[in-house]
Amino acid sequence: MNTEKIVVVGSFNIDMVVRADKLPAPGETILGNDFFMNSGGKGANQVVAVSRLGKEKPVFIAKIGNDLLGKNAMEVLRAENINTGYVFIDPEIPTGVALITVDKQGENSIVVASGANARLCIEDIDKAKDIIEKSDIVLLQLETPIETVEYVAKLAYRSGSKVILNPAPMRNIPDSLLKYLYAIVPNRIEAEMLSGITIVDSNSACAAADAISRKGVKNVIITMGGSGAFVKCDGIFLHISAEKREAIDTTAAGDTFCGAFCVGISEGLSVTDAVKMANTAAGISVTRKGAQSSIPYRKEVRI
Repeated sequence: MNTEKIVVVGSFNIDMVVRADKLPAPGETILGNDFFMNSGGKGANQVVAVSRLGKEKPVFIAKIGNDLLGKNAMEVLRAENINTGYVFIDPEIPTGVALITVDKQGENSIVVASGANARLCIEDIDKAKDIIEKSDIVLLQLETPIETVEYVAKLAYRSGSKVILNPAPMRNIPDSLLKYLYAIVPNRIEAEMLSGITIVDSNSACAAADAISRKGVKNVIITMGGSGAFVKCDGIFLHISAEKREAIDTTAAGDTFCGAFCVGISEGLSVTDAVKMANTAAGISVTRKGAQSSIPYRKEVRI
């Protein structure tokens, strides 16, 4: 399997993380415990997952600032065996930053200052057009401009690539984007926002998946954390459970899932088997602190 056939288009952020006993309520100040910084961003997390769970260089298309954080970003990505030839540098805007609070149950609250991520534009994508058109899979999220995401999806779809969207952070998604997708991977909250249906059990999850698939998406995978995932594919709806694990930090668990799912699909696994692989990888990640530092390697993921 050649992960260079997987292209991830998205964000790079520096994560600034505070661990605390609980997440603060609006207007509340609380005392935290330890603080640390590490590399993150949904796009970067996902391409690291692809690299660690695959065998060869995936391609990352992103934009960073011409600052110390950006220089560090390039070093981190290259150390992860990622093709950085299409990571563009903005001369004016700083590298993105994410402020993350993690409580003692491992749940998190995240605020992102997009920085250079917001400047990833169609002109940048045109510079990477050849590599996108030669890809087997293109993985997207929503921490970069929506017009850029749709442009990539359309370009990849027309060249026969499988386009997979992780709709996070959730925003208004045009139906014109959804029709280019091979699969969409929302979490429960995102699926509720996409479908207008509150998910409380298997029946409501099925209804939400149906509503999303009717918008033109072939495969719908709703991630449910420790409960696994609900999957709608080939007209069939099923629940794929996950192994129970004690979570200490859920940061990047969804990103690990998305990267692992892409690797599974690229290796010829069925959608359901790729979800099983993704559940396993994400389950390992929640037992570790941090974002990219929590992502497992292939030897740790048995399917």
